[in-house]
Amino acid sequence: MDYKPFLDYINHYISLTEAEEALLLSKVIPRSYLKHQFIVQQGDVCKSANFIVSGCTKMFYMDADGQEHVVMFAIEDWWSSDLGSFITQSPADYNVQCLEPCEVIQFTYDNLEILYKELPKLERLFRKIVERAFVASQKRIIRNFSLSAKERYQIFRTTYPKIDQRVPQYMIASYLGITKEFLSKIKRELAKA
Repeated sequence: MDYKPFLDYINHYISLTEAEEALLLSKVIPRSYLKHQFIVQQGDVCKSANFIVSGCTKMFYMDADGQEHVVMFAIEDWWSSDLGSFITQSPADYNVQCLEPCEVIQFTYDNLEILYKELPKLERLFRKIVERAFVASQKRIIRNFSLSAKERYQIFRTTYPKIDQRVPQYMIASYLGITKEFLSKIKRELAKA
């Protein structure tokens, strides 16, 4: 597996010496997943934080009626895990499933704790990751309360153009909290404009 995209991502936030990079790489696990394979399933404990080297995942939960609710997509240079489950090592609220074949770099909970002690600057990196995730989540909540479905779709399309082209429309509709039929109507309206 090519570790360069991963190391470039890390070095964007913190600077690592060659020895620190070697230590970091000794504690990560490269892993390949097939399309449709689960990285974590609802009810299981999330065992890893996953950096996406290639591929696309969706994070979703399944309600009591069997309805799927997409919460997040992740593509290259993003992280994909049930963060709450990973941090607390308690049962996951979400599923993480591969929408394409995926290459990921995984941190187990125990290895990450070791790295925090041996390489304290990694805590800064993960603090930044969690901060960004929190801000994105807060913005999404505000948008869901205050914007129309059409406005939410336009923001999604502008913010995540690579995802819009890689993910089935019914999943995007689920992410937006609308039906696939309503999304089709919005797309027709936008095409006419």
